[in-house]
Amino acid sequence: MRNFVRVLFAIVIAASFTSCSYNSIVEADENINAQWAKVENQYQRRADLVPNLVNTVKGYASHESETLEAVVAARAKATQITVDPANLTEENLQKYQEAQGELSSALGKLLAITENYPDLKANQNFLELQAQLEGTENRIATERSRYTDAVNAYNQKIRKFPALITAKLFGFDPKPQFKAEESAAQAPVVEF
Repeated sequence: MRNFVRVLFAIVIAASFTSCSYNSIVEADENINAQWAKVENQYQRRADLVPNLVNTVKGYASHESETLEAVVAARAKATQITVDPANLTEENLQKYQEAQGELSSALGKLLAITENYPDLKANQNFLELQAQLEGTENRIATERSRYTDAVNAYNQKIRKFPALITAKLFGFDPKPQFKAEESAAQAPVVEF
């Protein structure tokens, strides 16, 4: 009889976890981890392209060393900052985003100076690298959007009743979202 009561109690506990959304919260949390890995993968792809791009530009624009050094330094900083999906806090995400933003800015300056070098702009290797970099930027935007969707679904799930109780009971906290960079709030100045 005692074994029957224990089995029955175990079944009731298991059923209550299912009905209180524990498994679906875990699935949503794991989805965020997977999406975050995809975001990092695309940022890593961009970081891997940078040395080839810098070396190609260096051959044509050696006197632009300040810009080239800024790109290399920004890449180094961006690859040093990593965020563990299990420890994805607002502060950690902001540091990561700032480092990636510095690399984006440095790359923008690098691509801007290439306008002064017609031979470089005609170089097939440079054109391929530039196309790969543009494609990677699009992939980054796509994966960030998917991450945002996953976080939104998770955060909604842990705030709704009865999953709210399960989330509090098992320590499922809201996950942070990417935020727009400060420069995004300012319209670019266009002069003719």
